[in-house]
Amino acid sequence: MNQRNDRLGAILISLVIAAVLTVIPLPGWLDAMRPYWVGLVLIFWALETSDLVNLGLAFTTGLLLDLLTGSLLGLHALSLVILVYLVVRFKARLRFFPPWQQALSVLALLINDRIILLWINSLQGEQMPGLAFCLPPLIGTILWPWLFVLLDHYRRLMRQKGGS
Repeated sequence: MNQRNDRLGAILISLVIAAVLTVIPLPGWLDAMRPYWVGLVLIFWALETSDLVNLGLAFTTGLLLDLLTGSLLGLHALSLVILVYLVVRFKARLRFFPPWQQALSVLALLINDRIILLWINSLQGEQMPGLAFCLPPLIGTILWPWLFVLLDHYRRLMRQKGGS
């Protein structure tokens, strides 16, 4: 049980870091390119852990992200639940893709997330965003291989620490 708590702690620490990266102020032109850090981290952990990242964690993380960013309550919760559901559903395929194909799968997941955000924004009666709205999935896809390697290294360090 202690090893499970260590793994859950590693997941929560990486989610907190992703949330901080989400709210760090950036210049306007750079803010438009901010990747969906929390989504990328949840994709990694949903791929690499079989029992710790579930829809409940995604929903709770999304609600906390909604509160942190001041967005419509439930917006990120819905998008993260769908994101984690899709990753868990297709995990057997995604885990064994070569890195370039896995990055394309991450792109598809992040574009799906953007479509959900567009849908909810249209229900609120907001204007359609410009083309800059499509940049975060592309940036997230470019960053995915390095983020994967970084989080995998972190996961291995936590496993060694727990095994010692």
